[in-house]
Amino acid sequence: MFKHESVETSSALLVILTLVAISIGGLVEVVPLHYIDDTVEQVNDPETGLEMVRPYTPLELRGRDIYLREGCYTCHSQMIRPFRDEDLRYGHYSLAAESRYDHPFQWGSKRTGPDLARVGGKYSNEWHVAHLKAPRSVVPESIMPNYPWLLEQPLRYADIQERMLALKRVGVPYSLSRLEYEGGTTEEGTPVVGNLETFGPDVAPLLDINQAEANLVAQAETGNYDGDPAHLTEMDALVAYLQMLGTLVDFKKFDEDHFIQAR
Repeated sequence: MFKHESVETSSALLVILTLVAISIGGLVEVVPLHYIDDTVEQVNDPETGLEMVRPYTPLELRGRDIYLREGCYTCHSQMIRPFRDEDLRYGHYSLAAESRYDHPFQWGSKRTGPDLARVGGKYSNEWHVAHLKAPRSVVPESIMPNYPWLLEQPLRYADIQERMLALKRVGVPYSLSRLEYEGGTTEEGTPVVGNLETFGPDVAPLLDINQAEANLVAQAETGNYDGDPAHLTEMDALVAYLQMLGTLVDFKKFDEDHFIQAR
């Protein structure tokens, strides 16, 4: 009868069996990738056919930059795992599509604070401002540090076009030309699907690099995220970013098992 002791006392046998185990595990992970078209779900609105997941608007993009700068990702993940307890607490498990325009993505595994993948719309702007300024004023047991300077620091956005251009180079579909915005055919006869057709007339203008600064200011004034319409601050941008997290996909429009086939 084969004894485990014989494996532990034979380095050669242990190496061979370890390699076999690693090979089997690797094949289980890699082989399925050759039988699926994509690892990212295609999430289109069943009613309009438009893509639900869009790139960040200029204001949200600056908010995400501030989120990274302040190290929020070190305590908050943005990845809800497909387990019942997480579904009950946070909502539908995270889709790969929801992070397709993140560079880098914010999945994480450290949860000193709660997961933020679906925090958008859960609290009011006023709550977020109070929480960021003095966390214990709304969550007494919180160990999160205060971020009062976000309300005082003017938002710098003179380089927002350059930031969007950098993301465009790695595949984020911000539009720079009329062809990328409206779609059509290149001089060589190659058809191009524009953002207008992909995301619709409400979203496409927000992804236009040429109008980045105007769109940023307009969203901040309309949303009034920091409660002070007279000043555009870093708080405006960060709250705008937090308020959109997890709001792009309307899961009520899909059957409960719709996305299981992509797992």
